Amino acid sequence: MNIALIAHDGRKELMIQFCIAYCGILAGHSICATYNTGKVVSEATGLPITLYMSCNQGGSQQIGSRIAYNELDLVLYFCDPLSQDDYQSSVMEIARLCDQQNIPFATNVATAEVLIHGLMRGDLSWRDIVNPKIN
Repeated sequence: MNIALIAHDGRKELMIQFCIAYCGILAGHSICATYNTGKVVSEATGLPITLYMSCNQGGSQQIGSRIAYNELDLVLYFCDPLSQDDYQSSVMEIARLCDQQNIPFATNVATAEVLIHGLMRGDLSWRDIVNPKIN
């Protein structure tokens, strides 16, 4: 599965801790992230992560384009509800795109844990049926 990681500055440490806790599960999947989030998660976990630009330079749009083309299977976007309005618009855009493509989307650690456990159990394997991998 292809998983995207994004975290607001106030939630990066939480994303790091989440990825450390679930490193064993995440290691079996392809991960991409916005630059700053991916860099700190990769340094903390050793996971290979494809890095896009930072959010303020267009990284969320890069991930958004992968969502629009239905190339992602799971998006974890740890949001800071107290962040500035421009960040909130990027969250809403990613949420809208995930809704259009039926891509599971978590904006907080509680929902992310439910999704990661579902990923581990195979509950998201329907994504492979909907989007078969073409070699």
